[in-house]
Amino acid sequence: MNMAIRVENLSVSFAGRQVLDNMNLEISAGGPTVLVGRSGSGKTTLLRAVNRLNECLPGCVTAGQVRLRLGGQEPFRPGEDWVDAYGQATVVENLRKRVGMVFQTPNVLPLSVARNLGLPLKLALGLPALEIQGRMEQALREAHLWDEVKDRLDHPAQTLSGGQQQRLCLARALAFRPEILLLDEPTASLDYKAARGIEELLLELASRYTLLVVSHSLNQARRLARQMFVLREGGRVEPVDQEALADRDRLLALMDELF
Repeated sequence: MNMAIRVENLSVSFAGRQVLDNMNLEISAGGPTVLVGRSGSGKTTLLRAVNRLNECLPGCVTAGQVRLRLGGQEPFRPGEDWVDAYGQATVVENLRKRVGMVFQTPNVLPLSVARNLGLPLKLALGLPALEIQGRMEQALREAHLWDEVKDRLDHPAQTLSGGQQQRLCLARALAFRPEILLLDEPTASLDYKAARGIEELLLELASRYTLLVVSHSLNQARRLARQMFVLREGGRVEPVDQEALADRDRLLALMDELF
């Protein structure tokens, strides 16, 4: 099995409170790989550890390794396959361009639809206007949003529906051309129809990206998961086998046992 993420002896604490303790986990390329577990089990902390977003929170202490197979393209050294996210030579800003994240509540900028994509590309990559335009259209098409917004790119992003805003956030991540996408309950704030649209989009994107998804919904996890793990308190990990994934009753029984 082709691995994309290896978590080795990972421990994360905040102001002395241990959330993950000596966790080990391997995530396959593609996916989606879905993480489920009770509130407080460390799902979001694990997700943020992959691209070092925990460091943005006060009192965070991280130990261990998160190794990512990123293909050896720039901004990392050519020919380098596995990158240690916490290695001394790794520039965190470059890491986050290659490992994008989408949050459970759409976090659009108080700007136009176009500037929600264009401004980050300009500030982070310094791209010329023509290349920004090309990346913006490509990302919006990939997020199945282009046809809905192409005639109102100069409109405020807040005027979009919730589902459209979440796809705009996804497009913003895609515009950086990442290899791994982290999604933290990406449909939690959406209605049923918008949520199913995001699910279908994620299944399509899994053919081109490695997707690691936190889900609060067991039914959604069954629809999405090509690989599933249950996180327990302290970061203990229980894999869910393929037979359980295919059998709803067996999966429910397993969840009752694990929780």
